[in-house]
Amino acid sequence: MKPTTGKILRTLIGGAVLAALIFVIMPTNMMSKDKNKETNLTRNKLTPEEEQVILFKGTEVPFTGDLYKTNAAGTYICKQCDSPLYRSSDKFDSGCGWPSFDDEIKGAVKRTVDADGRRTEITCANCGGHLGHVFEGEGFTDKNVRHCVNSISMKFVSASESATVTSATEKAYFAGGCFWGTEHLLQQSPGVISVQSGYMNGHTKNPTYREVCDGNTGHAETVEVVYDPSKTNFETLARLFFEIHDPTQLNRQGPDVGNQYRSAVFYVGDEQKQVTEKLVGLLKDKGYKVVTEIAKADVFYPAEKYHQDYYESNGKEPYCHFYQKRF
Repeated sequence: MKPTTGKILRTLIGGAVLAALIFVIMPTNMMSKDKNKETNLTRNKLTPEEEQVILFKGTEVPFTGDLYKTNAAGTYICKQCDSPLYRSSDKFDSGCGWPSFDDEIKGAVKRTVDADGRRTEITCANCGGHLGHVFEGEGFTDKNVRHCVNSISMKFVSASESATVTSATEKAYFAGGCFWGTEHLLQQSPGVISVQSGYMNGHTKNPTYREVCDGNTGHAETVEVVYDPSKTNFETLARLFFEIHDPTQLNRQGPDVGNQYRSAVFYVGDEQKQVTEKLVGLLKDKGYKVVTEIAKADVFYPAEKYHQDYYESNGKEPYCHFYQKRF
């Protein structure tokens, strides 16, 4: 996925054509991410005050929120959809008047730069509800991060109730060429909470994009999918994965060539392995010469920030990923 002139031209030229193709042949359940969330997501009824903050991105008056001084052990969950957001162990008093956290539950919070380019908004990755803003470099804690969250955007669940809340998500890892496209299309599947681009199953610690592109680290461009098992399952996501990339291409995907672009499923647990093997068998029975690697998940290294939500941020469509029914 080297950002060469040729790649950029292919993106620009092919974007419009592929966008139209995707719209025509993609299943109904992938055409509208917002519609899917509205249809499949259970949303709690909000008061007018809660709507002002959560839906319309308002800000509660500092020092007034009922969770500002809460210090009991437990989990802070989204007021709108009940998704777990923060653990009490990551909460600290910054003196700002709003609850502050120096870390979030993995995959629970989405960051988006404000229109003015000055601040970074944080929203619930599951329902999109406004939480507040995140700041870095202030030195309050060793992590050097402060999630400044409106109390009204959250609910608190005590430690005795938290066990079932915090275990409500599962992960899957897929490699299918340029991670921009794989991330973009998997994000649209109902039940997916977040998708993050990164590198997996290589032999170099903390690889950079340039090192991976040089082909010497052994890593594959991989996406980490965090999903709600009550709304979807691994097989549904794996089937989709095999239908948004070409699993018959060896060490490449479209114009992108190299071992880092290989097709792979990095399984977490025997169940994911067995499901993947079953799907590969089904495809081979249909005549597909599948070359997809099936390997145990290793350390996942998140890619650089500019790789995350690439197509959403740039308003483009994937140049080598599109939906094709195979099952």
